[in-house]
This record gives sequence, structure tokens and C-alpha cells, in this order.
Amino acid sequence: MNRWMLVFVLLGIFCCFSCGKEKNYIADVPVDIPVNSPYFTVYSAPGSFLLIKGGVAGIVLYKKQSGEIVAYDRCSSFNPEQACAITVNDPPITATDPCSGSLFSLEDGSSLKAPATRPLKRYSVIITNSQIRVYN
Repeated sequence: MNRWMLVFVLLGIFCCFSCGKEKNYIADVPVDIPVNSPYFTVYSAPGSFLLIKGGVAGIVLYKKQSGEIVAYDRCSSFNPEQACAITVNDPPITATDPCSGSLFSLEDGSSLKAPATRPLKRYSVIITNSQIRVYN
């Protein structure tokens, strides 16, 4: 019996030290921002975008080709501790991390070009009476 107990204790210790702590996630910060801009409304054309303050490195609001409005933190998912803000490309369907060269889709936030493998952090968007609000 003591032999099995020793095996389980050693196995537990091995598991604790062999599992690294997950890192490289964009920090969770409170976001609750009403968007009042004449340059970006629910009536904006698909492909339109607006950069606003908030989140870790700013927020990009983007109107998808389907008409849905999405919001992403501008902090790149590659080495997020650097808080490198993505820049929207022309045409505005993708965004680039100027620090690593990673490329992201603004349609779904996915990584299109390495070294980033994780998507951009997405925030919730609600539209009430033509007013846009970004929150988490």
C-alpha cells in the first residue's frame, strides 16, 4: 500500500512541475464604452472601421461584410505583454502587428500569418436605438 502511495505522490509532483503556466493571453480589463462618432454608425458601409480608446491597446470597431459590427482589442495576441497595437491595413479587411509582422482577419479576428497563432481578443457589441456600445 505504501508503495502505491509513493507512486501517486511522485506522479502528482511530476505533474505539478511539468505543466507550465499558460501565458500570452491578452489581459482582461473592464470595457464599457458608448460609441458616439459621426464617422462610424450602424449605417456605415461594410469594411468601415473606427479606432477608439479602451481595452489594453485600444479597440478597433469593424463592420463586417455581413453587416455585423465587431470589436477587437488592438493588442496583438503574439507577445501581448508588449501591448503592441495592431494597425488596420488598406483595404481594411486585415490588420498587422507592426512588432511581429503577424496578420489578422478583421472578419473573425483569426491569425492569418505567423508568428501569432491565437485570434485577437473580441469584445461584445450591442446596438440599441442605433447607439453602439462595446463591453465585456
